[in-house]
Amino acid sequence: MDLVARLPSLEDTALAVLHQNAERLEQSGTSAQKSAAAALLPAIQAELAARREAKRAELAARRAAKAPAAKARKTAAAKQSANGDD
Repeated sequence: MDLVARLPSLEDTALAVLHQNAERLEQSGTSAQKSAAAALLPAIQAELAARREAKRAELAARRAAKAPAAKARKTAAAKQSANGDD
């Protein structure tokens, strides 16, 4: 299995280290390392972007799920205040 196919299964920290190493090798590696890094970097960057977007979507979904409950609590508290049931 080549490295590009393994990217989705890497943990976030391993992917970040691989990204740093590929960027370093692209700048200061041998010609073989530079070409390998240049070929791998777009796939790494795409995987990082996909993970960031997935995390944003997950956070937005959690916020959306919390919103109705928070609104209901706020409405109930306002009604209690209005009724003098403190």
